[in-house]
Amino acid sequence: MPVPDASRPSVVTGGAGAIGSVVVRALLGRGHEVRVIDNLSGGRRERLPSGPGAPRLALTVADLREPSAWAEAFRGAGEVWHLAANPDIRLGTRDPRIDLDHGTVATFHVLEAARRFDVPRILYASSSVVYGLPDVFPTPESYGPLLPQSQYGASKLAAEGLCSAFAHSYGLRAFVFRFSNIIGPGMNHGVIFDFVAKLRGDPSRLEVLGDGRQAKSYVWVDDCVAAMLLAGDRADAPVNLYNIGNDDRTSVREIAERVVRALGGRARVEYTGGARGWAGDIPVQLLATERIRGLGWAPSLTSSQAVDRAIEVVIAETRR
Repeated sequence: MPVPDASRPSVVTGGAGAIGSVVVRALLGRGHEVRVIDNLSGGRRERLPSGPGAPRLALTVADLREPSAWAEAFRGAGEVWHLAANPDIRLGTRDPRIDLDHGTVATFHVLEAARRFDVPRILYASSSVVYGLPDVFPTPESYGPLLPQSQYGASKLAAEGLCSAFAHSYGLRAFVFRFSNIIGPGMNHGVIFDFVAKLRGDPSRLEVLGDGRQAKSYVWVDDCVAAMLLAGDRADAPVNLYNIGNDDRTSVREIAERVVRALGGRARVEYTGGARGWAGDIPVQLLATERIRGLGWAPSLTSSQAVDRAIEVVIAETRR
């Protein structure tokens, strides 16, 4: 079974983001040199270690659509963690090109750079939204046909296909991770962040898109990164596909009530109605995780516990 070569640098796209920065710290902790590529549209420099304690970390501020600005970072690298993407599914509905450009096209450039510089591994952050509206729960990796409901989901599915094609055409080993909802420090979008922001603006009222019965799985970011690291250590197929999710779900109604309580309990919760919060929303999600658990992974927090911790973190961060 191949073991990642810590003597060769790791490239992390989107490494200054909420998930990417946790990956960066984990890789540094394993003794890797880490080269981060981030355009800082959503990422933040301050999330990355700095100063004398981070001599093996380099940041290239660049747009993945312009390979000439960053491709040299792949020279000599042993792996690339491709986490950069448009993080806001709703934004893709308003701007249909954003996921094509920052998802599909950017992923092609990343894979092509890996091919040119003989980088042997790519670990790609996909999403559960590639399943569309499944009728099997928990939803296994083998479910199909895959019919995404958003430009974001279509872009993730297209990028998965590119990872598979490059793996089989050029010998690149690919790891594809279909995330449920990953939450933790540094969030700047998503239902918890949105609810806290709305209540900061008007503590008397909280508008909730949809009927509140949307129910999804949530995973704490450190648990997600632990799953990816474990798969990278132990899986060795040309293409390795894993769901990363929790076994329980938390509804939007529950999250709204918890956020209201955490901020003083004065707000009136109002629902706009309908099964979906917005066009492209997947109202019900629960992933089968036997495959990743079979490698020895188990999350430290349930979905409900992760939500409660994230509410505390977002409230604390938005007070600053």
